[in-house]
Amino acid sequence: MSVDMLSYLFIGGSFLLYIGIAVWARAGSTKEFYVAGGGVHPIANGMATAADWMSAASFISLAGLISFVGRDGSAYLMGWTGGYVLLAMLLAPYLRKFGKFTVPDFVGDRYESSTARIIGVVCTIVISFTYVAGQMRGVGIVFSRYLHVDINTGVILGMAIVFFYAVLGGMKGITYTQVAQYCVLILAFTVPSFFLSAQVTGHILPQIGLGATLETGQSVLATLDQLSLDLGFAQYTAGKKSTFDIFCLTVALMCGTAGLPHVIVRFFTVPRVKDARTSAGYALIFIALLYTAIPGVAGFGRVNLIQTLNGPDNTGTEYAEIPSWFKNWENAGLLGWNDRNGDGKIQYAAGAAFDGKKGKPSYAEGDERGEFGQRLASNAKADANFDAAKQPFANEVYVDRDIMVLANPEIAQLPAWVIALVAAGAVAAALSTAAGLLLVISTAIAHDLMKKTINPNINDKQELMYARLAAVVAICIAGYFGINPPGFVAQVVALAFGIASASVFPTLMLGIFYKRMNTQGAIAGMLVGLISTVGYMWYFVFGGGDSADYFMGVSPGGFGAIGMVLHFVVAIVVASMTPPPSEEMQRIVEDLRIPRGAGEAHAH
Repeated sequence: MSVDMLSYLFIGGSFLLYIGIAVWARAGSTKEFYVAGGGVHPIANGMATAADWMSAASFISLAGLISFVGRDGSAYLMGWTGGYVLLAMLLAPYLRKFGKFTVPDFVGDRYESSTARIIGVVCTIVISFTYVAGQMRGVGIVFSRYLHVDINTGVILGMAIVFFYAVLGGMKGITYTQVAQYCVLILAFTVPSFFLSAQVTGHILPQIGLGATLETGQSVLATLDQLSLDLGFAQYTAGKKSTFDIFCLTVALMCGTAGLPHVIVRFFTVPRVKDARTSAGYALIFIALLYTAIPGVAGFGRVNLIQTLNGPDNTGTEYAEIPSWFKNWENAGLLGWNDRNGDGKIQYAAGAAFDGKKGKPSYAEGDERGEFGQRLASNAKADANFDAAKQPFANEVYVDRDIMVLANPEIAQLPAWVIALVAAGAVAAALSTAAGLLLVISTAIAHDLMKKTINPNINDKQELMYARLAAVVAICIAGYFGINPPGFVAQVVALAFGIASASVFPTLMLGIFYKRMNTQGAIAGMLVGLISTVGYMWYFVFGGGDSADYFMGVSPGGFGAIGMVLHFVVAIVVASMTPPPSEEMQRIVEDLRIPRGAGEAHAH
């Protein structure tokens, strides 16, 4: 059976499964819509949390990002995995004990302020829409290749699927759908990674593949370093970012993970605080299965890509002899070739491959802003200044980073069923997180804005109606951002994490561990963190800002760490200069940090 037929079968079958689960587990009350009735088993909740957290950025984009930037990509691995540990240990149990399942609800009640609640709603919506843009873009990429439609049509198809099980099932439907999606995505990632590891290194464990010795006598990492230097790229194990920028990006991703609204709500779908801790432990195990394999998959894919495009003698491959996968992705608009020296060979090296005046993608390897940050006109004179005699091996290939995981099985010539399985897994990863984010948006609007702030008198049925209407509107807006994304998937998601680290994380931390924190401090901190971080990102990602003007060399993705520091400083200073919160709230905060059932210590 062909790859196309298997892809239709695997993706179509998974869609029927997700929709079937949504119909079976449809929500009949606001409690079921928001927190799945609070009765999910810890293991199932761990799977659902892992699927909710491992988005298209984890499945599709992270290995592709690392394969292109090498060491610099380690910030994403350390930040996202470390952040989940931070969430599980420092925030989740306390928020669960406080009893408020949304960030705005916690902020509004802890700081005893409707204004703080509204700012919390704004922060939640900004974070969620930024994040969901990357997910819808991921869905569009998968559909554009495997269903042979353009990316925009692919995004619309993804919107339709999410509509069915997010709007109908709410958190109850999403939870059990995400259990199925986790099973699909983990199989779809690990099976080809075992194949790739065995093919490149001779053993099946990708987790130790980078140190494996190849036929040349060099390790995979040493081979990547040599290939990168030969082709004009930065050394794979060295990278381009400064150590301080890597540190800030790691901190922003870590603290942003701990402040993600759609992950926090997961700890309210289990019956008890103890179950919240248990499900967090299971989720970390389920997440580790994928994340420990990513560096190996990235390295194997990079080696295969370079060797396939440049040939065994590193002089290029005749376009007429290139494998079909190249033309498939070329037709999808995510890979391109420009025969700049007219020799009929594909030659892949560092530098921009296209003349911007032709309306083709222009992409410089190692530029973290990629195609979207550079804008096509930045290399408008590239071909006009090209001299084949002086540059016989200049770059002729544009590769979208987001295709690497999807293209890996085809590049390695793995069986057709493995290629189709990867397609189904990529869709599962993107849709699972998109559904969780859309539910957070609808909850923030229906529960925190309508019910808690604008009209407290609405009944359960009306609130559920508002939640579903908000989800429909959110899906439409998410689709727009998927069609007009601000960057490649991992980059867009990193921006969402940066915003969360600067706006939500400090507010939660101070609300739990600093009983003196009051309304004025919380509001001032959230506004400073949100405005400074979004403003910085907007200027340098969309406003044409030059990377030479970065504050202390910190890239937009890492500025969330700076915004977080500003948030903490401003919030604490303002709180110290204004009246403390009520005595009752201070007692609640003190009790929040004491495990239930704990008594006084006794000497023995």
